[in-house]
Amino acid sequence: MFSWTRRNKTGRKTGRSKKQQSRLDKEFVLPDHFRCPISLDLMKDPVTLSSGITYDRESIENWLEEGNFTCPVTNQVLRSFDRIPNHSLRKMIQEWCQENRNSGVERILTPKVPVTGMEVYEILSSMEASMKHLDKCGFLETLTKINKWGFESERNRKCIVDNGTADTLANAFVAFSSDDDHQSLESDHYSVLEEILSSLNWMFPLENDARKILGLKPSLNMLVLLMKRRDFSSTENAILVVKELCYDQEFIEALVGIEEIHEVLVRFIKEPICHAITKASLMVIFSIVSSSNHHERIKTQFVEMGLVPLVLNMLIDGEKHLNEIALGVFDRILDSKEGREAACGNDLTMPVLVKKILRVSELATEYSVSSIWKLSSFEKQSNEGRVLFEALQVGAFQKLVLLLQCGCGDSTKEKATQLLKLLNPYRILDSKEGREAACGNDLTMPVLVKKILRVSELATEYSVSSIWKLSSFEKQSNEGRVLFEALQVGAFQKLVLLLQCGCGDSTKEKATQLLKLLNPYRSGLECIESSDFKNLKRSF
Repeated sequence: MFSWTRRNKTGRKTGRSKKQQSRLDKEFVLPDHFRCPISLDLMKDPVTLSSGITYDRESIENWLEEGNFTCPVTNQVLRSFDRIPNHSLRKMIQEWCQENRNSGVERILTPKVPVTGMEVYEILSSMEASMKHLDKCGFLETLTKINKWGFESERNRKCIVDNGTADTLANAFVAFSSDDDHQSLESDHYSVLEEILSSLNWMFPLENDARKILGLKPSLNMLVLLMKRRDFSSTENAILVVKELCYDQEFIEALVGIEEIHEVLVRFIKEPICHAITKASLMVIFSIVSSSNHHERIKTQFVEMGLVPLVLNMLIDGEKHLNEIALGVFDRILDSKEGREAACGNDLTMPVLVKKILRVSELATEYSVSSIWKLSSFEKQSNEGRVLFEALQVGAFQKLVLLLQCGCGDSTKEKATQLLKLLNPYRILDSKEGREAACGNDLTMPVLVKKILRVSELATEYSVSSIWKLSSFEKQSNEGRVLFEALQVGAFQKLVLLLQCGCGDSTKEKATQLLKLLNPYRSGLECIESSDFKNLKRSF
């Protein structure tokens, strides 16, 4: 027997004395035969097995679903799995709860009678008859009954799904979609289609037969048509069903062939309606861009629709799971030349990718490293180095080193190692030894200043950054030799000219800081290298 003690909470609120309150403390005992032998909790829906032992319905059903064939108490093999409701015991429990309600015991409601497989079969037969005659009212009446059963309990939902309801609903979706007159559908059958999709959403995952039916071209066309409607419920139900179908490569190929599907999916990202629709759209896009057939053409289409900047903006403030999917989409898009070019041209790309490493999840880190690796490998072929330079500026080297220390998958580890090798040559002036070696070489400053505005915008960016690092390093030692040499070879004039011609924000900031550092050393000094300014073009 268990002893339960509850204090009447109202006593504390009314300010009763301790003596008065003690009289209100109730002690009551929960009878053993009211407790489920499995959970040891008060039974809410007692049922008796063939062994004669009574259990709470939920507990014994979980026991049987785990593959057990014996009675938990007697350990006897059950002759049948029938669960017979013990109405007498339930009424006794309800009366006991009523008697102890002042002690905080809640009354147990009379449970609904679980639906049986035969009842589901009968209602599905009625549904098929209505479907055959396109009887919208009759069909909706039976569907409403199924939904009512499903929302009553998890057991009912399982019984409904196990008896093939999803297959029947999939066939009904095809039947009510068969009208070629879309204007007629708008006023008549759309409501039925929406109810069917709404019901299918609580029956996931769908069986193969239902998936095959919904994956047919007419069904997919209607799903896309429903997604295009400016109705929230219709859109959400349709995109969730499409997401469910996209786990199969066969249906992805059929979906890609539907006109306007790319435009609809990108619109859901560009104009978010709700979190569920955005997330489902990203998952569908991920499935499409991950498909093996026609992937280059598909990815190019998404890039042309502006998916790259949309995904990058989403990654700035997105929640964890949304970040994972978005990074997965971004990584797949970078398999195409157009995707890499669009990513390289966006200022958010490298800062966002580096930031997501070790910040969201292991999967997000994997996608981020893979994306940086693809961009760097693509750039390696063109020998520009801009991506690697940007990666260094936002701390990619340190993040990758930390990632290898923390541990990661073999594929990610290999890519991170390759990236570190690619990044390392650009880090010479980031180390003290590198700066000391550069300061000790007479060629350093003349070469760096000469390359400003002489080769390309990127070369100018590197040159200014290198001079800035050397000057900042020297500033700490208060020697001034680097600044003195820079002035002699025309650094001041070059930097002024650079600011007049225009440059990137980072380069502009460093050039401005350098001019401030150089200015105090200009008194009495003249540029001894004037030949560098001959035939100098003012633009790139």
